[in-house]
Amino acid sequence: METLFKKHRLLVSQVSTAIVRDIMHSINWEAQLVGIRGSRGVGKTTLMRQYIKQKYGTSAGECLYCVMDSMYFTTHSLLDLAEQFHMHGGRHLFLDEVHKYPTWSKEIKEIIDLWPDMKVTFSGSSLIQILNADADLSRRVLTYDMAGLSFREFLHFYHNIKLPVVPLNEVLNKADDVCDMVNRVCTPQKLFEQYLKVGYYPFFDGAETEYYRRIENVLNFIIDLEMTLFCGIEPAYTRKLKALMMYLANNAPYQVNIVKLAAYLEISKTTLMSYLSSMRRAELLHLLYSDNMSVTKMQKPDKIYLQNTNLMYAFGNQQNIGTLRECFIVNQLSYAHNVEYGKESGDFRIDGKYTLEVGGPDKSFSQIADLPYSYVLADRIEMPIGKKLPLWLAGMIY
Repeated sequence: METLFKKHRLLVSQVSTAIVRDIMHSINWEAQLVGIRGSRGVGKTTLMRQYIKQKYGTSAGECLYCVMDSMYFTTHSLLDLAEQFHMHGGRHLFLDEVHKYPTWSKEIKEIIDLWPDMKVTFSGSSLIQILNADADLSRRVLTYDMAGLSFREFLHFYHNIKLPVVPLNEVLNKADDVCDMVNRVCTPQKLFEQYLKVGYYPFFDGAETEYYRRIENVLNFIIDLEMTLFCGIEPAYTRKLKALMMYLANNAPYQVNIVKLAAYLEISKTTLMSYLSSMRRAELLHLLYSDNMSVTKMQKPDKIYLQNTNLMYAFGNQQNIGTLRECFIVNQLSYAHNVEYGKESGDFRIDGKYTLEVGGPDKSFSQIADLPYSYVLADRIEMPIGKKLPLWLAGMIY
């Protein structure tokens, strides 16, 4: 166990706490069992280490941070570790990438049953199914889903511009005030264009080529390892998933023709629908339906978008500015809101109430003029013109 204590001190001491994400303050870290889920690369590991450093300092003792693919666990069980840790006065275990430990759910359940004064905080892939795990933890765990950076967070992380979260209803109905606040501290349009390219994942270091290479590594890890582990994808078919990503990247927002797409990939329609569902869970795609309430398990989506605009740039599809705009809206609003394909009325319907039309600075209201709670979100404008609002405002809601 001394080896784990040494690694704890080293890993926690290396992390900077100069900037932390707002989700840090939303998590009830004092709960007995906390789960943080999210796609690879969005910052779960950094968040856990930052909290530990702020709460406990860098020394292991009352708390212990472990990465679950550590060599230690090839000869020791998690349950054994917890017993030894508790005997030495430990009270808070932080388990990173818990999905890499095969019996994580069973052993965590036993830990919190055996030692009620022990707290366990774990992070894992967005694909882990807590409800359907070997031991049902769903009634005992507080689960938090972590996304990549919003436009607002990007301004804080990379340009030291700190702005408050603005709820969607205020973004839409108090847009003048919000735009005044933002324009006083920066030129948002220029920074927004940068965000579309390199702002979603918190590991941009100034080199675009390296950034996109890291995104490619993230995609390969998700498809080659996580999806084969959690979604039952045969390793021989991972190339099909990558081909599907490439096809969608160059055709998004894809007007879904399941027969044509299945033929292109040389797979059955049923298999394709299963792939799409798994890729949505893996946070590689957004599947949009015209009515989320009536969606059935194998119903084809009305439109498909890549999960974020940085993925579009990584795949080389940055020419279609209309697609980039729509992808941005779906990505930012889906984190906290119900987003549906507008079909016959606007581009998107939000929470069954708001209708949004997305476009450039010359976009008109003609398609949504008679609809209540309707707005145009337009690119390349910095102040509202009536109900025509700057597109980047959607990046302020988390």
